[in-house]
Amino acid sequence: MLCKLSSILTRAHFRAVKSAFVALMLASLLPAQGALPLVVEGQALPSLAPMLEKTTIAVVNIATRGTSRSRIETPFSSDPLFRRFFDIPSFERMQETQSLGSGVIVDADEGYILTNNHVISDAYEITVTLSDGREILAEIIGRDPDTDVAVIKVEADGLSHLPMADSNQLRVGDFVVAIGNPFGLGQTVTSGIVSALGRSGLGIESYEDFIQTDAAINLGNSGGALVNLRGELVGINTAIFGGSNQGSIGIGFAIPINMVHSIMQQLLEYGEVRRGRLGVQGQDLTPELAQAFGISRDTGFIVTQVENESPAQNAGLAVGDVIVAANGRKIRSSRDMHNLIGMVPVGQSIELEIYRGGFRKTTVAIIETIKISRIDGAQLFDKLQGAIIGEIRESSPQQNLITYLQVLEVEPGSTAETVGILAGDILYSVNKQLIRNFDEA
Repeated sequence: MLCKLSSILTRAHFRAVKSAFVALMLASLLPAQGALPLVVEGQALPSLAPMLEKTTIAVVNIATRGTSRSRIETPFSSDPLFRRFFDIPSFERMQETQSLGSGVIVDADEGYILTNNHVISDAYEITVTLSDGREILAEIIGRDPDTDVAVIKVEADGLSHLPMADSNQLRVGDFVVAIGNPFGLGQTVTSGIVSALGRSGLGIESYEDFIQTDAAINLGNSGGALVNLRGELVGINTAIFGGSNQGSIGIGFAIPINMVHSIMQQLLEYGEVRRGRLGVQGQDLTPELAQAFGISRDTGFIVTQVENESPAQNAGLAVGDVIVAANGRKIRSSRDMHNLIGMVPVGQSIELEIYRGGFRKTTVAIIETIKISRIDGAQLFDKLQGAIIGEIRESSPQQNLITYLQVLEVEPGSTAETVGILAGDILYSVNKQLIRNFDEA
């Protein structure tokens, strides 16, 4: 057809017709402008919208107002010689703080909301914004800094909550959706997959068993929901790789909902998490050690020390035992052991599967309360007046130190606070001499 047209049209006309013809052909290949069609060949396109319509109404925005203490520096306060010889006091001021985060309604009747501890820590006012725009003041029911879980409560009608899934059934590759309030923009949804399970050793919290996902999690998403494609809650978003000063790079972490639910039950019942102890210390099983012990596996927890009169001793555990499972869950490392003991409520039993002398056996131990001896710091040093010092025993199975001294509380305005002692400080040495208990101090 183009040849016939070229014989009767001028060269200019030919170019114009050819351009129009090419444009027409290209237009026929391109999709129409606007949204994608709702159906293709009679089949509806997949969409998360129906699921999200039911789940996003249970995710809330959280805004807090709080205070924090900051040290006022003077020209001499940073000079250790002046501080030591002239006893220059340190000055602190209270500073107003604000933060934004997210939360998930898990009990619509009672108004219970799950979030991260770091979202509401040091807050004297917590405002929850519901999906319908209502703003309600919330109260703190309980919080656990060791797992970064907190429970708050609002009084409101017409709430909706998310059902909880069994996070133990998650598999790498499962699709998940993160819902939260990143950067204070308002409710936002991102999707991805489960990238890894059981992530630990990140140094984010004391007890770590994170779900890793590539669904975008940014600053402000903390405390938000990680749900599966059925709209069930599988985790609470808590952190991103590299810290909160940068955006998402596809490596985010969420606390498994099974762990969160266990913490929540204790917070609702006691207002705190009551952790117990087993009374063992040990190390990871390596292939070399497995060969030496004659064990046909290369993961587990080797017992290197059993504390006297402890649940472990009462259960018959001995040095050299290799713990490979507890309450039906595999124990691959000392971190697994640490997490498991921290999640078992005081007074409950724990069934341990162990290898001893090449043979497999089971035993049952009862988790007991961690007993902390405490004294007023003034009994140790004058400068510690107003600080409550505790003698901590066996903070975790993988540590070698049996005891250490930690500051449990500091009275406002006391001598200890004036010299800069803070709750959580560990007393490591005095005059370059290691101290591990009250007697050594």
